[in-house]
Amino acid sequence: MGKKAGKVYVVGHKNPDTDSVCSAIAYAYLKKEITGEEYVARRAGQINEETHYVLEKFGVEPPALLSNVKLQVKDMDIHKIDGVAPNVSIKDTWAKMKANNVKTIPVLKEDELVGVISTGDIATSYMEVYDSTILSKAKTQYKNIIRTLDGRLVTGNEHGYFTKGKVAIGASNPDLMAEFIEKDDLVILGNRYESQACAVDVDASCIVVCQGAEVPEELILKAEEQSIVIISTPHDTFTAARLINQSIPVKHFMSQGPLTTFRMSDYVEDIKEVMTKKKFRDFPILDRHGRFKGFISRRRFMDVSKKKVILVDHNEKSQAVDGIEEAEIVEIIDHHRLGSIETMGPVFFRNQPVGCTATIICQMYEEAGIKPGRTMAGLLCCAIISDTLLFRSPTCTALDEQTARKLAKIADINMEEMAKEMFNAGSSLKGKSAEDICFQDFKQFTVNDAVFGVGQINSMSREELAEIKDMLKEHLPKVLKEHNLQMIYFMLTDILGESTELMCCGTGAKAYVTDAFDLPEDSEKIILKGVVSRKKQLIPALVGVLQQ
Repeated sequence: MGKKAGKVYVVGHKNPDTDSVCSAIAYAYLKKEITGEEYVARRAGQINEETHYVLEKFGVEPPALLSNVKLQVKDMDIHKIDGVAPNVSIKDTWAKMKANNVKTIPVLKEDELVGVISTGDIATSYMEVYDSTILSKAKTQYKNIIRTLDGRLVTGNEHGYFTKGKVAIGASNPDLMAEFIEKDDLVILGNRYESQACAVDVDASCIVVCQGAEVPEELILKAEEQSIVIISTPHDTFTAARLINQSIPVKHFMSQGPLTTFRMSDYVEDIKEVMTKKKFRDFPILDRHGRFKGFISRRRFMDVSKKKVILVDHNEKSQAVDGIEEAEIVEIIDHHRLGSIETMGPVFFRNQPVGCTATIICQMYEEAGIKPGRTMAGLLCCAIISDTLLFRSPTCTALDEQTARKLAKIADINMEEMAKEMFNAGSSLKGKSAEDICFQDFKQFTVNDAVFGVGQINSMSREELAEIKDMLKEHLPKVLKEHNLQMIYFMLTDILGESTELMCCGTGAKAYVTDAFDLPEDSEKIILKGVVSRKKQLIPALVGVLQQ
């Protein structure tokens, strides 16, 4: 199973409003309380000023951004393993692989991946190496040779490197030895004084004395003068000769490039093809700084779990977080019309005709026998105030109002004052561009072949709404083009006047609205009296016309 299979993300729609954010936070908290499992609130886009105000008021951190729910490498079960340094011997590397029961191990210089070595590479080092100069070519450290041969240093610098010459066995008499042993060679020999003296006279780099044989003091002194390393090993000549290649540093046999590596942020879908084309068993994973984090194997790749998601306050694919088709939707809690979300299997789907998702969440607290604390009650109450425009919206039901009043008592808030502060924060133009205002509360819809967007700003100030209209007039055509929409509608909703001025952009946009609301065709301004709800009033009317 994927390592994060237990985590479930609770997330609202792409242009989060107060209801979608606060409901996600409160529902994640409720699910965690009921199950004891990991439920995490997330947002699918930029939080607006109204929601910021509410979260700050109750001292709640905004949920982290969940830009998409496509499966990434970091969501997989990454096998963490300590690597070996480039100079570590083949023998020590093999021992580490056996201890960890792995077939591949990373070679790391500090945290940087310089290569990988597999059991196949080690087999090559044993089976295919016939070169007697391999130890010097690999620049083998004497320290490695001592460890590999279970030996001890008699004299010399164990931190030095064997860099020239070949490995030779001095088993013959000194006359013959002098013919094939040359200066700088490494000589493996026994307890014969003549052989030891011959190796010193030839000026070998290193002498390995087998079976713990003694080396006369005068030869040790002479070796010291000539900087010859003498190593004593308990093994016989045959065993020493067989083992010595295992002292070669791992960097000599490792695969070093170009390596097939993946980043923690890579999408599983994108790397699938690369993995199937490569014959490797394990693939190294790096973080964004290029540091090694572990391996993923083909087997782990096959076992990976999809990200689990609970959708709140929406059920349309166009409004959902990117990659939703690759995630496992486990629940949907909503109060909108049924949209285009498809699920692979059956899910818990709760959809009620109320004015706010938070009203449903509050019911679920009651059903679970859990009373929301001051913070959760405050967030849920503010969500209802926002979505129902403090009970002025036609979407508002008696249940919404009753629930909000109950929550206001727990949270100890005055709803009228809170509404004023929230709506002022939400409609404030301070530091906002036309783009910011346009997408502060914007939803996309698809009806038959028509793809259109509807934005909305609620304000208690008519002057502010006029200012917003001026800002958006030239910006909406750009949005239409950039987002491949056929039409855009923007609702400038006067909360106190309980009416909306509707801006229309795109071919036929105005005609559909005049048709839907039976307005005079020559209407210069489209003023919809009593219309304050996108969900309950504008969308159903538009959908009805578009479906004809």
